Amino acid sequence: MPFRLSFLMLLGALSVVAADRRPNILFVFADDWGRYASAYRAVDGPGTMNDVVRTPHFDRIAKEGVLFRNAHVTAPSCTPCRSSLLSGQYFWRTGKGAILQGASWDASIPSYPLMLRQSGYHIGKSYKVWSPGTPADAPYGTNAFNYGKSGGRFNQFSQNVTKMVAAGKPVEAAKQELYAEVMGNFESFLGDRKGGEPFCFWFGPTHTHRKWEKGSGKALWGIEPEALKGKVPKFLPDVPEVREDLADYFGEAQALDAALGLFLKKLEAIGELENTVIVVSGDHGAPGFTHGKCNLYDFGTGVALAIRGPGVKGGRVVDDFVNLMDLAPTFLELGGVKPTEAMTGRSLVDLLGSTKTGLVDPARTWVVTGRERHVAAAREGFVPYPQRSIRTKDHLYIINFEPARWPMGDPINLDGRTPGVGELTENTMVTFMDMDSSPTKAWLVTHRNEPEWRRYFDMAFAPRPREELYVFAEDRDQIRNVAGDPKYAAIKGELNRRLMGELRRTGDPRVTGDGKTFEKPPFTDPNPAAQAKKAKKAK
Repeated sequence: MPFRLSFLMLLGALSVVAADRRPNILFVFADDWGRYASAYRAVDGPGTMNDVVRTPHFDRIAKEGVLFRNAHVTAPSCTPCRSSLLSGQYFWRTGKGAILQGASWDASIPSYPLMLRQSGYHIGKSYKVWSPGTPADAPYGTNAFNYGKSGGRFNQFSQNVTKMVAAGKPVEAAKQELYAEVMGNFESFLGDRKGGEPFCFWFGPTHTHRKWEKGSGKALWGIEPEALKGKVPKFLPDVPEVREDLADYFGEAQALDAALGLFLKKLEAIGELENTVIVVSGDHGAPGFTHGKCNLYDFGTGVALAIRGPGVKGGRVVDDFVNLMDLAPTFLELGGVKPTEAMTGRSLVDLLGSTKTGLVDPARTWVVTGRERHVAAAREGFVPYPQRSIRTKDHLYIINFEPARWPMGDPINLDGRTPGVGELTENTMVTFMDMDSSPTKAWLVTHRNEPEWRRYFDMAFAPRPREELYVFAEDRDQIRNVAGDPKYAAIKGELNRRLMGELRRTGDPRVTGDGKTFEKPPFTDPNPAAQAKKAKKAK
């Protein structure tokens, strides 16, 4: 069926013409939650880490809607990714939204929530939308549409539940206390809705972001770390400390899923479920692990994505490569609002209205991602680690524009000593600042001089060549770089041509003009908040 025809059918199903029947939009967007849900077990086959994750509510959305196999972020760093998603553009088009610490929002850039509000939507959000950055959550109207008075303890889920259990409260009762805060905020939002106006709500928990309670995956969710043995990706050492760290991360993912179930139950209770488009995803891969957050490998850029709602043809797994910047024009089209011409994202409406599985749109066979600056002080001079990549069904090609720099930040505090496990677990700023502190980071650094484990340290932290090329069929975990192999010269050349063409087409400063935009102020200014804190500490 032609895409335009399926689009018209979807619009008819959604009754977009009648303003009071435009669909509600519930966007569940978790901080640092990668591509981990039990729905992906069947997609990926046995033997992966999704074998141990249990997410029945996400799985329901995937079963009744569409599960995206190849969803990626434009940047595996919180603020740049969110700038891109909210504006529907590649992050390099959002000015100082393209960095993390020291980011500021350009008010001239349209954002989909404010555009929907102008068209008559009741909008609101709980917890994190766009941060760190100034003004806080600017693309969502700063705090004018914030609903958080019922509490925000869900954002430190394992820590708070563990404390309550230690004080004598049963585990389930402690969990329910935090869930009640989540629902209290949502109910306050619904209570402010006027008449039958459609709503757009953003639920942005941060509990899947570091830090979480050590051992909580097993203690709170029954996830056995040893169940991960033999399933850990090849870029991570398959040792007890790392398996436990991963199990704790997956426990936080299951907490997210439990909250998702509450939203589904509430929407059913008020008769709004069938007129609500529900979208669930995360802003990049796992923090504090090799290849994860701040990396352009799949473990860093790949995320879970499932969409359910009116007009969405369910029960399908879609192979099309999508970028989360595609959500802004999607939400606008569903709301009957024309996306701006500046948006480089492409609406997913045609994919949602199709009846096909597998590859639906022949033009969606690749996705481009990138990275500039994360932690401001990670490298001397506050310079970034610039990367761009293109991912296809068969290959991942990466350009590291400054290969002499350290990808995860400078190796400070390692000259002649090894920081303690406690330091490395608790303080990201000890060394390699672009990898979050974690038990896994501590293990990698403290075992770096042991011949058996040195390669894992190097995969995480060592300098990388200008070009990287990985063949997915032979190297699922993307650890064997074949960019220098003449056998792949033609493939590398074609991927380079396609990647550079997209960067030029969308005006990426890294490849247009003198290419030094991100190497100069204000993009290399020290983070004011961090500098003030440092000065205060010095006193």
